[in-house]
Amino acid sequence: MEMLLFGVWALLALISSSGATEGLFEVSVWPDQALVKFGQSLMVNCSTTCPDPGPSGIDTFLKKTQVGKGPQWKEFLLEDVTENSILQCFFSCSGIQKDTSLGIIVYQPPEQVILELLPVWVALDEVFTVKCHVPRVAPLENLTLTLLQGNQELHRKNFMSVAVASQRAEVTISIKAQREDHRCNFSCHAELDLSSHGGGLFESSSASKVLQIFEFSQHPQIWVSPLLEVGTAETVSCEMARVFPAKEVVFQMFLGDQELSPFLSWEGDTAWANATVRAMETGDQELSCLVSLGPMEQTTREPVHVYSFPPPILEIEEPYPLAGTDVNVTCAGHVLTSPTPTLRLQGAPDNSAPGEPAWLLLTTREEDDGRNFSCEASLEVQGQQLIKTTTVQLHVLYKPRLEESGCPGNQTWMEGMEQLLACVPEGNPTPSLVCTWKGMMFDLEVPQKATLNHTGTYCCTATNQLGSASKDIALVVQGLDEGIGSTIFIIIIVALGAGVITIALYLNYRPCKTERRKLLYRQREKNKEKESSL
Repeated sequence: MEMLLFGVWALLALISSSGATEGLFEVSVWPDQALVKFGQSLMVNCSTTCPDPGPSGIDTFLKKTQVGKGPQWKEFLLEDVTENSILQCFFSCSGIQKDTSLGIIVYQPPEQVILELLPVWVALDEVFTVKCHVPRVAPLENLTLTLLQGNQELHRKNFMSVAVASQRAEVTISIKAQREDHRCNFSCHAELDLSSHGGGLFESSSASKVLQIFEFSQHPQIWVSPLLEVGTAETVSCEMARVFPAKEVVFQMFLGDQELSPFLSWEGDTAWANATVRAMETGDQELSCLVSLGPMEQTTREPVHVYSFPPPILEIEEPYPLAGTDVNVTCAGHVLTSPTPTLRLQGAPDNSAPGEPAWLLLTTREEDDGRNFSCEASLEVQGQQLIKTTTVQLHVLYKPRLEESGCPGNQTWMEGMEQLLACVPEGNPTPSLVCTWKGMMFDLEVPQKATLNHTGTYCCTATNQLGSASKDIALVVQGLDEGIGSTIFIIIIVALGAGVITIALYLNYRPCKTERRKLLYRQREKNKEKESSL
């Protein structure tokens, strides 16, 4: 009996001790404070000191996914966090549940700061408005907006109070325009300070806008050719004089309903615009130039005539004919040319009537391969004579040929020197060339070091789609001694030849010299006879 009472007491003591331990457990959450960028994800870890926890988890309206767990912890991924919330992390231990909360603050940096200057152009002493707003930013109570004129602060506004925090993130002021405000830059600077939430400082500024004070007079002038060709780029100009500020003049240029994209320039109180125009319709049209500065604008118009004159059409009946084929070459005006042009085909008689095609019947030869034909069209527009030309090349197809000029039948190599077998075939399409030597293919592209063994007959065959041609090439490789002996032999022959010529000239000259001596002797004898007779 005493033993039974002792066992019951020990069990009660054990139960009492266990319950006391489990009632002292803690629940914690990491991170202890959460600052999440709008739309981003957050990893949350819930843990407990309970040695054997029961049901546990987190309570939140955010999308959650359990990504890990252990005996005393669980980890969750919160996705697409877009608004502030409070998350509850709970654990139960021996029927006792404890929880802890995590405040989640969503922030959105002021990535876009918009400044409005109304009006951008203002007359002297008129009132203009400077407005700045940030479309997306959070939390608003940590935002400060500052309006700047150049580097000078005009106005600063923060959103600390709850009442103001419920409003839009914007600030507006009105200013009376003064002459010194001309061409001043206005901007807005936004700061989102999250240091109170354990974050950093985010800053962003708007693009600068310029206030303009204007003066405006005169009418713009247009410079443009009276003739424009359809589809051809032409440069046109529009000038505005006596305007201030010239750099701020706005040009709009139109050809009919087609708006052009001008490039602006200025010097002093003169501004001008150059634009590239590409007319798409024929006939009489109007080029207009609209110049504006602030609320002022002026328009000038100039008439132009648009004509169509595409290059003439030159057609070869068969662009790749076989040699010996009759081919028609025709030169015709384009259907879009208006009025009808006069045509002339190179090589054809100039007897075609205006608008009539010019043509030529040609019997192709191999020599015509690569020959160029030209077709010339002339057109009179508004009293001006215009000329355009089209050129086409003829390609004549013919079988391969192995001419002596490109593939000599007898070739000589010098022993020990790098050599290539010289053989270039003719033909169209370009033939392929294969050469064999002693029944084996011979490489024509890699230089060979000549040896006496290369002496022999090589058979070369050129082939294209129209046929083939073959030729034997006799190759002789001369040894170095043989080459030297040949050189000496040639020198000896030349020397002997020179000697023979010298002797012949001498023999030919000597009789002449002897004869002259005989004549002198005879003349002296005659003179003596005459003296004795006297």
